[in-house]
Amino acid sequence: MSWGNRKSDRVYLEHRYEVNLMGVDGTWRRRCALLDVSATGARLEVEGSLEVLQAGEFFLLLSSTGLAFRRCELVRVDGNTVGVRFVVAEKKKRRGTVGGR
Repeated sequence: MSWGNRKSDRVYLEHRYEVNLMGVDGTWRRRCALLDVSATGARLEVEGSLEVLQAGEFFLLLSSTGLAFRRCELVRVDGNTVGVRFVVAEKKKRRGTVGGR
């Protein structure tokens, strides 16, 4: 699968946008730059070791306070550049209510 094989349109950033990756359990964090992003994923340039990304899932922190984030899974690695897919929770089907409410 190539970098250009996309399911949704990408936005390519002209300037570096600094973000962080963080382990789901919060035990590690890596600084990185957001290179491009879409509704379904992103491409990032990661600083430091990529070994911690072998966990497969982690958070992409879009704000310094951590209030804006996306859960991600690793899709590909090319040097210090990685591709991630955003994990979307499946919507649960609603069951009928009792008493017609």
